[in-house]
Amino acid sequence: MSSESIARQIRRILLGLSLAVGVAGCQVRPLHDGVPGRAENLASIAYSQADSRVGQEVRNQLIFLTGGGAGEPAAPQYTVDMKVESRTMGVLLEQSSDVPKAGRVIVSADYTLTRTSDGTVLRTGRRQIVAPVDYPEQEFAKLRAIRDAEDRGAHQLAELIRADIATIIGR
Repeated sequence: MSSESIARQIRRILLGLSLAVGVAGCQVRPLHDGVPGRAENLASIAYSQADSRVGQEVRNQLIFLTGGGAGEPAAPQYTVDMKVESRTMGVLLEQSSDVPKAGRVIVSADYTLTRTSDGTVLRTGRRQIVAPVDYPEQEFAKLRAIRDAEDRGAHQLAELIRADIATIIGR
């Protein structure tokens, strides 16, 4: 072997070792769940009653995301008051009949996070999700497609609100 090929092999070995050392220090873990005590704080949140089907979807998903499926706490440390709205609009019209073929469902929520012990408002926010929907020819299929888009939007909205709440509670 020539001295150049030996030098190349040594450089490759050193590069491999440096990459291995660099990657060994990396850890992948959730942003909000890794802090001790935060999961317990998230599980101690009570949510306001919903006044619509989509609002109930958001509420149920939040209860699941923050409580891990254990339900609502008996003695909550925090309360979240929410007002959820959903609206549907057509965006792609068929030229011959002026009937929409595609649309979007917009699910939005205004919410307030309050500490129960002293009534301090920790966060007030508004979040919104847009879920696209295709309108089939059949009326029932169209209604079902809208409902599915509302459910998708509700679940995504709940994840955004949970991330906001976890950030505030974790401080």
